This record gives sequence, structure tokens and C-alpha cells, in this order.
Amino acid sequence: MESVIILIFVIGYLSITLEHPLKLDKTVPALIMASLMWAFLAVGFSQGWFNVIDSHEHVYSFLTGGDDALHGFENTLLHHLGKTAEILVFLIGAMTIVEIIDLHRGFEILKSVVRTKSKKRLLWIIGILAFILSAIIDNLTATIVLITLLRKLISNKNERLWFAGMVVIAANAGGAWSPIGDVTTTMLWIANNVSVMGLIKTLVIPSILCFAVPFGIAMYLPAFKGDIEVEELEDDVEAGRLLSSKTMLFLGLGMIVSVPIFKTLTHLPPYMGMMLALGVVWLVSEYIHPEEDFSKERRHLYSAHKALSRIEISSILFFLGILMAVGALETLVYGAIGGQEVGTLRYLAEVLQAAIPNEDVVVALLGVFSAIIDNVPLVAASIGMYSEPIDSNLWHAIAFAAGTGGSMLIIGSAAGVAAMGMEKIDFIWYLKKISWLAAVGFLVGYIYLVIMFSL
Repeated sequence: MESVIILIFVIGYLSITLEHPLKLDKTVPALIMASLMWAFLAVGFSQGWFNVIDSHEHVYSFLTGGDDALHGFENTLLHHLGKTAEILVFLIGAMTIVEIIDLHRGFEILKSVVRTKSKKRLLWIIGILAFILSAIIDNLTATIVLITLLRKLISNKNERLWFAGMVVIAANAGGAWSPIGDVTTTMLWIANNVSVMGLIKTLVIPSILCFAVPFGIAMYLPAFKGDIEVEELEDDVEAGRLLSSKTMLFLGLGMIVSVPIFKTLTHLPPYMGMMLALGVVWLVSEYIHPEEDFSKERRHLYSAHKALSRIEISSILFFLGILMAVGALETLVYGAIGGQEVGTLRYLAEVLQAAIPNEDVVVALLGVFSAIIDNVPLVAASIGMYSEPIDSNLWHAIAFAAGTGGSMLIIGSAAGVAAMGMEKIDFIWYLKKISWLAAVGFLVGYIYLVIMFSL
């Protein structure tokens, strides 16, 4: 029965990885996989075919524990649902705030930053914007905002593809050093594996290297030589703005940034701070007047209700399925280490450690794998595999590798998938043109990180 549960995970994982050839939304296999794994887990446990383990390493056996063991199983399921819900509530809050800003055209203000015809200068402006914005509003949203901006700046699609590819590298690098910059770093932060200051202090320089080195190389490539035709944007920017644009942009970004501060002051989980942030932004959006002659009939165009309707719920459900599936693996007792029964992921960690004694190599491979398969389940699995203390070198290395390694393939990160969808970027084109730049950035940043840990 243990093999059946693991086989369901493998098949589900492959289905997620092959979502494009299968023409199937990855949310579908994620939800089916999680449900079936917990169903087989429940049946097998109640029949006494295997034991389960909770987050406190307490092993339950139905044959010897009876009803107490059954309660232990139910509590373990609720624990994993609770930890998953923390991440989902956090993401829903952040995504809603970003959509409210977008409804009030707050991101239109960013257009005024671009005032150049030089491709090299535009490359660095877009890159720096992607790096900074991704740390504040997350790498996926930053990518969407900047590719939307690029469409207004560069009419030639072949030229624009190069910039879009470089945005993916910069956005993923910027998201790696911020607790709210990438889903994986958010997961590690919420799980108390990393602290805000520990993550920033350790990863900001490797992340800058991961971003700056590829951009430094790219500026000498033929694609970024010469000038582009940039229309005078002042009139367009002013026409695109609303009375509320600037207020909602700075309020929204400010409230998102306040979440780590809220956690530090109150020691409450991050999702509580995000709920407060969303409440404040929602409150202001209810009373602010975006237009000169603002009427009640037009209020729905800028309301939080409309922002909520624009959230990609399929992504939220995907995370639900993935995280609950990984929770099932973490709960299933697969073997014993040193005479003590352990969960499947912990057992896998011990096997990996024995096969590859060098932890740095294991984490580097995690970065490479995150380019091939989704980094969310990889990080979720690593959280269950290791029990290192908060801010250990291992967690920071995992945050960097999983966050930036995905740039090596267009399908390896949420930012890459978004860029692929918006600009119809060909997988092979990205592999030939951009992947090697991303790989160089990843290696330089990771080598710096390893050297820094050894000092």
C-alpha cells in the first residue's frame, strides 16, 4: 500500500510536469493526487497496513492505538490543512491587494520611469525594476506588470522576447531574497525555517549576482545593441492614470511590506498581517474617488469585489493540492532510521544524505530540478525532509536554489510560465537564447553562497 501512495504521487507529479503536452490544467492532477493519497492513507491506516507520524514525530498505529490512534490521524490531517491554509490565505491577500492596485491603474506610474531609447539602458532599467518589484509584490506579478510595460515600449516582438526572457531572470532573482517575493520563500518563512532579516542578509548579495551577471553579459549581445523607437510617454501616462493611482500604488505596496514588520512586532503568523493589510487597502478603496465625476454606478469598476474576481483561483487550488499531497508523504511511515520510524520524506532525506554526503551538491541539484519540475512541491518536500533550526545555511541555500534555479527553463517558474503565456515564448527559443545566461547567474550566486557559508 505504501508503494501505491508513492505511485499516485509520481503519476500526479508527471501529469503536472507535462501539463502543456497533455493540454491539462495542472490544478486537476494536483487535486486528484492529494485526495487519492489521503484516501489510501486513511484506508491503509485503518486496516493496520502501515503507521502514520505527526509533526511532533509521534507514531500512531491503529492496531495498538485504536480510537486514540484514529484521533491522532485526524489531528495530523488537520495540522497539514492548517499549515496549507496559512499559505493560501497569505497568497489570496497579496494577490487581491495587487489586483486592487491594478484596477486603480497604479502600475501605470511605472511607465514614467522609462525615458530612454538605448537598448542597453532599457535592459538595466527593466531588470532593476523587476528585481526590486519582485521582492515587494512577488516575482509572478512583477513579471506580468513589466511585460505589460514592455508591450507599450517595444513594438517589435522579436526584440521584446529578449527583454521578456531577461525579466524572468531578474524577477526570480529578486524574489529569492524576500519572504514575500516568491511562493517558496513565503513557504519557508511561514514554516519558521527562515526569518526576514536572516533571509535578506544572507541572500541579497547572491541574488544580486544572479541578476547582475547575466545582465552584464547580455548587454554585449547583438540583441541589446542599438536603439529602439520609444514613444513620448508623458501624455500616455497622464491619460492612463486615475486620481487614485498614486495613492493606491504606494498604500498597497506599503501594506504588503508592512506584513513582515507586523509579524516581528506581534509574533503572529504572516497571514494575520496580510489580512490586516488587505483590510486597510480594501477600506481605502471603498471611499477613494478614482475619477473627477465619480458616481455610485461606476464604483464596481474599482471595487475589491472585482479584484477578487480577477484572482487566479486555479493557482490557489493547485497549491492546495500540491501541499496536501506532500503532507500525505510526510505523514506516511515508510521506514526506520536508527531504530526510529520516520515519514517518507525524512527517509528520503537520509537516503540522499547517504548517497551524496555533500549537502551543497544536493541543494544545487534541487535548483536544477526546480527548472524541470515545479519548485513548490520540491520546497514543500524539503521542509518535510529536514529538521534544521531557523536560519540554518541549509534553508537559505534551498531558498536561493529553488527560487533562482527555475529561471534555467521557461517552464521552471511561475514568472517564466506567465511570460511564456503572455508573449508565446517558444520553449526551444528560450533554451537556446536565455537558459545559459540564467545558468551562469545561478552558478555564480550559488558558488558565492557556498564560499560565504564556508568562511
